[in-house]
Amino acid sequence: MFTKIKNTFTGKRLAGIVGLVILFMISIAHPLAAQTVTQGYGSDEQLQRGMLVSLKDGDGSKVEPADLDNVKRLHGLVVNANDSPVTLSNETQKTFVATVGRYEGLVSDQNGYIKQGDYITVSKVRGIGMRVDSKSVNIIGKALVDFDGKTNVLSTTDLKDNAGVVQKVNIGRISLDIGIGANPLAKSEDVNLPNFLKKATELITTKTISPLRIYISIAILAASVIIAGSMLYAGVRSSMISIGRNPLSKQSIVKSLVQVVLTSFIVFIIGIFGVYLLLKL
Repeated sequence: MFTKIKNTFTGKRLAGIVGLVILFMISIAHPLAAQTVTQGYGSDEQLQRGMLVSLKDGDGSKVEPADLDNVKRLHGLVVNANDSPVTLSNETQKTFVATVGRYEGLVSDQNGYIKQGDYITVSKVRGIGMRVDSKSVNIIGKALVDFDGKTNVLSTTDLKDNAGVVQKVNIGRISLDIGIGANPLAKSEDVNLPNFLKKATELITTKTISPLRIYISIAILAASVIIAGSMLYAGVRSSMISIGRNPLSKQSIVKSLVQVVLTSFIVFIIGIFGVYLLLKL
């Protein structure tokens, strides 16, 4: 009898373990398993479902529409409160953000036709995504369906580029697989820039400078050094020759030499100031 009870207990325990293993495997394989929890945040402006949002600078409890200025703080996608089984928030946090999972997001055709599998990043329209390019910093995730800018269009807006050319941008809502991270297609703009130059300019200006501006600054600095050095060399050489030929005019020659040295120094200072302005502004 005891053997029968023992066998029954062992069988139940084995069945329970097998059940847990099966549930674990299902939870891994299920595509919506990662979107069981969303987080509530505060916001100083009205946000629509599907908007890309970034954490507010200096206040991690609030979010704002993602744009090119805050793309490095890209945090997630605005969803409805009932889009997830579990939501963490308090009474003051009325904006619900998903940072992983599959949800519908607002995108545009600013950078062309979005195809299934394309990476999505922040566009020039606040809170709206677009197909990623090599200059984009971060991505919100991947598109799960196509968006051609002709079907399922919710609205249209106009964008102006630096030349004043107007581009009509169509906005729609498509399913996205959210996975925030660095843009895998990004190409560094400072590939040909030596590391020591990059560090030196960042130390001076506390920001990243384009290689073109750095090389122009080096050219300006080199030109000012050459001009100042040439003036100084010519002034000293001519002064020494003049003193040797006419020792009685030593006082006036030294005075002229001092003027040449001061002029050379001023040329050099102007060159350094020009380089600083070019890098800093």
